[in-house]
Amino acid sequence: MGASPSLPPPPPLRLPPTDLTRKAGRPPRDPAPPPTSFSTPPLEGIAGAAMASTSSKHTKHRRIGEDDEEEELERFDDFTIASSWERFISEIEAICRQWLADGPKNLMHKGAESVLSFENLCMVKHELKHGKRVYSMEYHFMKSAKGKYSYWDDDTHSTQLSFGVDEFLIIAPLSASGVVLDDPESTKLLSSVAIALSNCGSNWPAFVPVHDPSRKAYIGIQNMGTVFTRRFEADRIGSQVPIRLMHLEGLHELFLSKFVLSSTDFPAKVKVNFSMKLTYRTPEHDYDHEETLDSEATESIPENGVASQPRKQWDDDCPWAEWYSAEDPVKGFELTAIWGEKMFEESLEMAEVENASSFDADSWLLHPVVSPYMVDDSIGKFVGFASQLHLLVNAFESAGEAQFLEDYVADNSVPDSSKSSVAVPPPSVVDRVMKDIFNDEVGKSNYVEAESKFGRALKGAPLDSLFAQFCLHALWFGNCNIRAIAVLWIDFVREIRWCWEESEQLPRMKSSSSIDLSACLIHQKLQMLAICIERKKSLNHEKDTNHAHKEGTSNSMEMHIPCTQDAPLMTEDMHEERLHAAEAFGSAAGLSGQLERDILASDMSAFKAANPDAAFEDFIRWHSPGDWVSEGNVDGNSAWPPKGRLSQRMSEHGNMWRKIWNDAPALPVSEQKSLLDSIREGEKVVHYLETLRPQQLLEQMVCTAFKSSADILNKTTYGGFKLMKTKTDQLYATMASTLKSLQGNSDTSDMAGDLKRLCQVFEHIEKLLIFAASIHRKLIDAPRLAQSVFTDYFNYYLPKMGTSLESICYEKEFTTKEKVGMLEREAVSSLFRPPTANQSWRKVLSMGNLLNGHEPIQREIVFSVLEKLSNGHYSSPTPLCTDEQIETHRMYISGTSNDLWVALSVTSWD
Repeated sequence: MGASPSLPPPPPLRLPPTDLTRKAGRPPRDPAPPPTSFSTPPLEGIAGAAMASTSSKHTKHRRIGEDDEEEELERFDDFTIASSWERFISEIEAICRQWLADGPKNLMHKGAESVLSFENLCMVKHELKHGKRVYSMEYHFMKSAKGKYSYWDDDTHSTQLSFGVDEFLIIAPLSASGVVLDDPESTKLLSSVAIALSNCGSNWPAFVPVHDPSRKAYIGIQNMGTVFTRRFEADRIGSQVPIRLMHLEGLHELFLSKFVLSSTDFPAKVKVNFSMKLTYRTPEHDYDHEETLDSEATESIPENGVASQPRKQWDDDCPWAEWYSAEDPVKGFELTAIWGEKMFEESLEMAEVENASSFDADSWLLHPVVSPYMVDDSIGKFVGFASQLHLLVNAFESAGEAQFLEDYVADNSVPDSSKSSVAVPPPSVVDRVMKDIFNDEVGKSNYVEAESKFGRALKGAPLDSLFAQFCLHALWFGNCNIRAIAVLWIDFVREIRWCWEESEQLPRMKSSSSIDLSACLIHQKLQMLAICIERKKSLNHEKDTNHAHKEGTSNSMEMHIPCTQDAPLMTEDMHEERLHAAEAFGSAAGLSGQLERDILASDMSAFKAANPDAAFEDFIRWHSPGDWVSEGNVDGNSAWPPKGRLSQRMSEHGNMWRKIWNDAPALPVSEQKSLLDSIREGEKVVHYLETLRPQQLLEQMVCTAFKSSADILNKTTYGGFKLMKTKTDQLYATMASTLKSLQGNSDTSDMAGDLKRLCQVFEHIEKLLIFAASIHRKLIDAPRLAQSVFTDYFNYYLPKMGTSLESICYEKEFTTKEKVGMLEREAVSSLFRPPTANQSWRKVLSMGNLLNGHEPIQREIVFSVLEKLSNGHYSSPTPLCTDEQIETHRMYISGTSNDLWVALSVTSWD
């Protein structure tokens, strides 16, 4: 196109250690294979090797190989005997012909392997033996064709990107290094493959890895029909990259030097196609700036003073931060900025591109760098609620070994071999935990409002209740073993008894006149105890106060409404006791009727005290209006007493209500015997807590701990991601179905297995929720992008979310990148905080294309030149279409300021 038509064939790529711009001499026009070393003379060519592989009827047969054999007969040529090298070529040819005949579809059916991390690339391989060496030949092919300019896709193999090929062969020795270290061997190996492919009529490019593995050096060749041959070379500089080659202008001149002899031969303008991909990495959080501020503040503190300011963690304001600090699952972001293919004619234009803003790139792609613990699902790798719940389940398994919790506290009950696993924190830690559990500052917490609607289906204590706080502290007390739980529970019950004896209100227990039967039994008992303490205090302070006051009147202000006692409160086990007693005596109705008679007698006594002149009919009109039939004017005010009569039920002879009315004395509530004996019921609650069996305690702890942990995580702000919300709801449903069978189940072995599987599910949801919270707060100004990034990771993580207790082998890495919209680029660029003064001193910037002061961690460039077939050196003696173009030179460059890797592809006319 723009190059001189008389340009000579390109020299091979030469990368000396310190100067990549040194010029090479003019290579021969014959299609000799590329040299194996970039600093060694060219070796024998493929054409010469091909001539050596044929035999003449009038010449002696020549043998090439490491294990050459002596000719058996010298008086005639035996064409049935081939050399080892010829047999090696023939074996390569047979394998290639088979692969060509099968084609990609049949090869996939025959078990072609998918290349890891590349969905569209497959591979078949075959082992070959030549002399004492064993080689592996791999054929890489694509399932479907890719677009013309799709080499920046993540699904592009490094060989495809480096040399601009689609399918390719790699032949290498089966050794520890996997490369050919000997120059003659590499040349002969590449020649063998080239001859075999030529005999097959295949255009596959073939590559041989050479030199030290750290150099990632290759030589290769591709037969492009009868006219053109394409040669490949690649090498790497791992240190001391020349400053000139750190910038685009110097790299552009390096590319031009591949088809001119000296800098004075540079054409005035050469049209070079250019494409670039820059990868940026967000910096780690810099605590040095905070430390500097701390040191400045410490200067004013006396020597005997203590200056302690804990570092701020990323999740300090997250709901789980009270219990543990989670490692940030998003270690950072990688931003990929891509400049599409453009054409430049001068090196000065490269300097303009280098100084251009990254906002000028054609596309931005964002990829979160995920912490390794998010991928590794081995038990114990992740520390959170799920890990502690797993320890609690282990304690639940061993809860049936003793009848009383005190048995676990004794030292002689623990074998010496297991004392380390059942260690108990010192008494000072126990005291601190007790103070936190019985903290009065949160005593009035309205845990009913804070509870999730899904959590109400779980039979546990509400999140901010006293027993729930005990369970949450027990998760992190020691290593949550049965002995540590026993020690903590005994101290917990001791504090409960002190509150009862001193008539101190229980903290974290909401004042209520009812008992929540949907909660666990321990929470019901604590509710009962809180009510008993409140009534006990009321009896002590208001013993002589008459509460029979007139709060209102009925009808003509003649009747006063009395204060009455509340119905006696009962916990779940009290209801069951009454039911069992009724079944034993065979009169459930009679037992229930006795309770109703007691309540009715109390109400009648209070009514008589408030209305001394009242009759039985007056009580019926107030207490049971349905049993009074009015006979007066319905539209006017009737005289007192109102006209009417009792219902038939109340008028029957021997009616129980009238008998109770006649026997009930006129007593106000303050003088009546309480329907609830607060002293007796309070002592029963404390006795229940002190004699609770370990298995009963652990059953209720497991239910409450799972419920409370889920409720805490459910408070997380994560942007309302729909997939996350659905999984959270599913977690509650799974817990409800699993924990429902825990109540009263004596077979702990089967339940332990189900609970451990539930822990595994809980861990997956917990990890996803923490990831969602991290993504949301980092991309809070780009909600669409945050939603898309989370969806990508959710789809990647979904196959891992099983219930198996075994570690899932999931080797695929998360590499999905999400496209950043033009309006979202500003929010993404804010992730790259400008470097602080300390960071600027640490590293001297040596590359361009800065983003908020940060240079890319990797820069990848593709230079290429296209020529018409009718131009100069690439003209053919045979008539060809004049509009057809061929890529004569292509150079892929990947590197940083300390690393440079160059791959060169050159097409020559044979």
